[in-house]
Amino acid sequence: MKFQRYENAKDFAKVAIPFLEKNEDKFSLFLGVLQAIKDGKYEDPYMATIEGNGELLALFQMTPPHPFNIIFVCENRIEECIELSINNLIQQSIFINSIISVKDWAYAFARKWQEKTGESFSVLMDQGIYRLDRIDESLEMSPGKWRYATNEDALLIEKWYSLFEEDTRLPKTTPVEIKKRVKAMLDANEVFLWENEGHIVSMMKKARPTEHGVTVSLVFTPKEERKKGYARTMVAAGSKELLKEFQFCVLYTDMRNPTSNKIYQEIGYQKLIDSVHLAFEQA
Repeated sequence: MKFQRYENAKDFAKVAIPFLEKNEDKFSLFLGVLQAIKDGKYEDPYMATIEGNGELLALFQMTPPHPFNIIFVCENRIEECIELSINNLIQQSIFINSIISVKDWAYAFARKWQEKTGESFSVLMDQGIYRLDRIDESLEMSPGKWRYATNEDALLIEKWYSLFEEDTRLPKTTPVEIKKRVKAMLDANEVFLWENEGHIVSMMKKARPTEHGVTVSLVFTPKEERKKGYARTMVAAGSKELLKEFQFCVLYTDMRNPTSNKIYQEIGYQKLIDSVHLAFEQA
């Protein structure tokens, strides 16, 4: 078994993409971020593989400060891969503040990381990955219509971005960085809004397009507009629009929020796998 770190994204992609494209829905996050790395959108990305006897066994990716993303290709050699990867990460003095992976894989890695470093771990988000191939056309829609966000909506989206992080218990992004991210979203025409009687009541965005699929993210409705079906309607309408261009949509849900999981299933999203985002804390 060999642990190999890559400095060149194209070299890493040659090894990783054949496997990722066969599992494009389950590992859309890894694949989408890899594409962004190739496009030069991240500084100092961490990319590595484990191979044995000419076969790919594991993939690793990190774009600080985002989580360390782990994929195990061979289920029979996970323990060996965890041991080898952690030994190399410690040897290379790689700082990891959190990991994201298939639930069983993440916990196995985190337990071994804790054993070797003394760092404890906790759950940031217990997630489900869902896929949509077609909308349930019988779905009852809330009043209003969708539109793409424009620069005039920037201040509202910045506010909602911050509130979304609070709701989902994500680490807080600075106002300056939020402004930068929202500008990039608007420039790329990625944000969808649901509007009723002149009032914007819900939003979502598209993210990380791959060859056949696209991710739905940043689904948010302010508290005063909740329990009116706007989020479900926004995601249904936005997803339907995205399916004109892509074969499927993927989204990550917070498994601690049964309401959101229910509305996505009503739209037609079907669960693929359980995923988890774990944070490490130095002892």
